[in-house]
Amino acid sequence: MSNPIQNPESPAVPEAEAASEAVFPTKAPGTAKPQSSAVPILKRSLLFGLVYAAAIAVIGGGVAWLTVGPVGAQSVVIGAVMAAVFLGITAVSILIALKYDIVAFFAIVLGAWLLKFVLFLVLAIALRDQPWINTASLFLALIAGVIGSLVVDVVVVMKTRMPYISDPA
Repeated sequence: MSNPIQNPESPAVPEAEAASEAVFPTKAPGTAKPQSSAVPILKRSLLFGLVYAAAIAVIGGGVAWLTVGPVGAQSVVIGAVMAAVFLGITAVSILIALKYDIVAFFAIVLGAWLLKFVLFLVLAIALRDQPWINTASLFLALIAGVIGSLVVDVVVVMKTRMPYISDPA
């Protein structure tokens, strides 16, 4: 029996590599770069975060309708949409940035953070004194959205099976 390491013409090494690639794929289908282990976590976090924001809009909107009226319900829906947009900007920017080198990654993520910051300030100033906004309902919906998205992120990360080794370089 020959040793495949000592005999480079042995077909055992390519077959083993092909079998290993079939069981443990290192590349995402249709891409040349390996898929990061963060992609499924971010996608699941984005999905659950959007579901949570929809729940805030429905449940919080119903409670605000009963307590404050239609203006409160409208404010809760606007707050839930704002929370969903901010969550989406974070997750999508990281999913996009994972395809690039480390400098571009940080530039994209930092740019998304600055975009969220500016967007929040513009929306807060624009909605501040509107007669069709109940500021307490909007504020509570935003706080519920932020805290909820943090809880969703923690739960998704805790429930996700991660390999013990890091992503290939």
